[in-house]
Amino acid sequence: MSDIFLQMNRISKSYPGVQALKDVNFEVARGEIHALVGENGAGKSTLMKILNGVELPNSGEIILRGQPASITNPRDAQAQGISIIHQELALIPYLTVGQNIFLGREPKRAGSFVDWPRLYREAQTLLDRLNVEVDARAEVQFLSIAQQQMVEVAKALSLNADMIVMDEPTSSLTDRETEVLFEVMRSLRAENVSLVFISHRMEEVFEISDRVTVLRDGLYVDTKPIAELDESRIVQMMVGRVLGDLYPENDRVQGEVVLEAANLSDGRELKGVDLALRRGEILGISGLVGAGRTALAETLFGIRPAVTGQISLAGQSVRIKSPGQAVQLGMGLVPEDRKLQGLFLNLAVRDNIFISAIKQLLNFGFINFNKANKLAQEFVDKLGVRTPGLRQRVRNLSGGNQQKVVIARWLTLNPKVLILDEPTRGIDIGAKAEIHGLMSDLAREGMGVLMISSELPEILGVSDRILVMREGKVTAEFNRDEATQDKIMHAATGVQTATGVTENTRGTNAQ
Repeated sequence: MSDIFLQMNRISKSYPGVQALKDVNFEVARGEIHALVGENGAGKSTLMKILNGVELPNSGEIILRGQPASITNPRDAQAQGISIIHQELALIPYLTVGQNIFLGREPKRAGSFVDWPRLYREAQTLLDRLNVEVDARAEVQFLSIAQQQMVEVAKALSLNADMIVMDEPTSSLTDRETEVLFEVMRSLRAENVSLVFISHRMEEVFEISDRVTVLRDGLYVDTKPIAELDESRIVQMMVGRVLGDLYPENDRVQGEVVLEAANLSDGRELKGVDLALRRGEILGISGLVGAGRTALAETLFGIRPAVTGQISLAGQSVRIKSPGQAVQLGMGLVPEDRKLQGLFLNLAVRDNIFISAIKQLLNFGFINFNKANKLAQEFVDKLGVRTPGLRQRVRNLSGGNQQKVVIARWLTLNPKVLILDEPTRGIDIGAKAEIHGLMSDLAREGMGVLMISSELPEILGVSDRILVMREGKVTAEFNRDEATQDKIMHAATGVQTATGVTENTRGTNAQ
């Protein structure tokens, strides 16, 4: 391994009531892919924000290329050869792909006029290098989340950075797109670029990384070559204990059908779906990107109008025209993007929990905050939400605890049906086990749970039954005992090799 490019020594950072980092050390060599792992709240993002100049440390030093460095804002980081791809995409939806890639760095003709042909030509070259089938002149708002993620990668490449930090870059990518990204990362490593890879997916950490640094509760645990580790050892380092089973034992008893759909279509992505969900059942929905899984959830919940088909709740035919009506009928939806669609980030934990049940808390038009505090605390305790207090802004919680807050909001209404779209996306392995246990508990109490997931191990480990979707239709149904990764991927793609493994997947991330 070549010489050290980055050293972060004894970095500490505290916020009111929270010690985010304490004497953390982190180093990255030139031309290596270095994985930074830890549970949500371990301090990974805070450490990278300090490297990017978004946050300033309370103490510690940063050394770049063997020299002390001062990084007080993102422009400082960029000027010193550091580019960061954040988990939350930072694209402007109403600008084109090319404009986003070169925003603030547009190539100019004589004078101050932008050289648009050159801008789009260079942007398209970057996209082609990533094998992204996107027109550089297309507006970002019309791209899928996966395509937007690849635009962020193209933007980082355009900076010709010496170091690129990738925070959960594969969370919205298909397996093919992930392989393309990994190929680009390997080529950058060969060009002596340093890469920091943050991911909760252990199989990816082992596939792409040279070394791994583990943080836990804001503290540095250890740095090891990937060849000296296995998954159980990394998990033990992350959580500070030997983790039990990730998927709960299935001892649930199913009852009558609580939600049924027949020939359901939205006129666009959904093309005649049938399903039946029973009380006490977890029904998993699997499929690739664009298969219509989220469209199914949004049509059931009234976000999208159903063009054809019928929905029944507890045996009664209903026509759900809005989310408000779905809530009144006893349904809840935990959306795919919790920060954009599920949370009021600037409000407190308490406010995010009680807001759906606000009518229960009104006295003569005023909120009874004693009742609100009691209600919120009840669900904080029940779901194990780790927060300094009920008045903590929800944006300051880890991803796993934010997800618990979204679920808690729906549980205040005691729904008959809970739809969860990617319930553990961007959540560490310890929080995943807690969410899986919570889902199992809710089903055991008689709730019908509809779970959409891109992770095949999760689909196989949690679901009682599995529906596989492709191109807006259900192509297969499996019970828990007969389902396998190969069967699901064959139904999701319609393509199977002679060995029984689909050609366009690594078998771990069906979307």
